[in-house]
Amino acid sequence: MEKQLTGKVYDIQGFSVQDGPGIRTTVFLKGCPLRCPWCHSPESQQFHSQLSWMEMKCAGIDACGKCIEACPRGAISEGKTKKHPTTQENIKHITIDRTLCDNCGACTEVCSYKALYICGTDYTVEELMERLVKDIPFYEESGGGVTVSGGEALSQPEFTLQLLKALKERGIHTALDTTGHANFKFIEQVLPYTDLFLYDLKHMDNDQHKAVIEVGNKLILENALKIAQAGGKMQIRIPVIPNYNDSEENIKKTGEFCKELGDAVTVVQLLPYHNLGVMKYQRIDDSKKVLEAPPPSEEKIASLKKILEDMGLPVTVH
Repeated sequence: MEKQLTGKVYDIQGFSVQDGPGIRTTVFLKGCPLRCPWCHSPESQQFHSQLSWMEMKCAGIDACGKCIEACPRGAISEGKTKKHPTTQENIKHITIDRTLCDNCGACTEVCSYKALYICGTDYTVEELMERLVKDIPFYEESGGGVTVSGGEALSQPEFTLQLLKALKERGIHTALDTTGHANFKFIEQVLPYTDLFLYDLKHMDNDQHKAVIEVGNKLILENALKIAQAGGKMQIRIPVIPNYNDSEENIKKTGEFCKELGDAVTVVQLLPYHNLGVMKYQRIDDSKKVLEAPPPSEEKIASLKKILEDMGLPVTVH
């Protein structure tokens, strides 16, 4: 029997209003070639399913501790005692040796408090569509639809293509949230089934892009131009990261590039940095170094918005 195509999904978010026009359902796929240190969804980066531990939900070893015995590899053991931020109760927590953990999920089956869970579930296109069509009334009422996001959805190219095809067959508006770092042949395949690209531009300098994100920006910029030439529509998204890409010079260069894309650009969105991803890193691997910085001020965002608007670009802040 032929094996059915599946995609690895880490979240399905209904009633989304940040990922394209109208009320949308956003499907988040695992796997990404970029390593942005400010990533607010670090669980999206790896392609495999991962054990996640939510400290806030954990009752501690004294009240539970079943996961220690359940782990077949001895990856879970006694950890530090900490005060619960809400109850102020002292709780002896677990610690997870990620070098031993193979993400088998045995510990999640005995975790009464759902503090341990596996992030990343395999779906067929048919299984996902069963969930997505339930929201059709909201799409029709609001001019919304489905956004396929990540990670980088084009890192699972065949699944993303088949999902977009299935959505269009049901007359559902589609958006693809992408870093643009993908082989253009995959973009070319999804173009006929993608009503809108949510396209990230993180820095216009290739060396700075590579130094911080671990990949350059040449492919990203080339693909944006090709999408525009092919008649695709784009919402350009600029994450505003303090001391990285928030200089007037970089924003002006980004605006100039957006002007090159012409009518393909429907809007430029400024996305101010926030630190909500820091806690998520701790859930999957607290050894990673992540960016922690104060969010940009309203005055800073307003000044960057004005630079782009003065260039004749439509700009929103999210």
